[in-house]
Amino acid sequence: MSEQPNHDADGTLSERQHAATNPFESDVAATFAVLAQCWREPTEEVVHALKSGALADIVGPSDGADLRDLRTEYARLFIGPAGPPCPPYESVFRDGDGDELGPVRGPATAAVARWYRSFGIELAGDNADLPDHIATELEFAAYLATEGHDDRLEQFLDEHLRVWSEQLTARVEAETTSTFYASLASTTRELIET
Repeated sequence: MSEQPNHDADGTLSERQHAATNPFESDVAATFAVLAQCWREPTEEVVHALKSGALADIVGPSDGADLRDLRTEYARLFIGPAGPPCPPYESVFRDGDGDELGPVRGPATAAVARWYRSFGIELAGDNADLPDHIATELEFAAYLATEGHDDRLEQFLDEHLRVWSEQLTARVEAETTSTFYASLASTTRELIET
């Protein structure tokens, strides 16, 4: 691949890169890409897609999606105030001792970053999300599917997302009061496990 993929400050692939690797070339890639966007902090674009029904096949019908409500629930689930109940990072679930959650930026973070580098993908230095954030990993899965790296996609899923995402999605389903986040967790689990 001659062009090096670059991520914008929010961790997403640049617009130019998305145009070069259209995730809608495959249903699997498109679904990974949409799920990745949904796991990031909610935007007006996501709320509009929910209200218009564009995401109904992926996360079910909208329950009167409101940006403020979605952002409040996002912050409660994934940010805190006193430590989030559902930290969206692989290292937290993989690098702990026994039943204890691990640190953010643990060895799993470095392992997933090596995957990205092996494909020439670097996160922007001012990226708000870490390499092992579920949205970033799903976006990378979309990239692998788009590029036709099916064997590498399966390997990445086996080595990363399939190892830890079940724990995250179960926590989200248990903790959330939002049908959007419950559906997002369920759909994500189903896609990763297939």
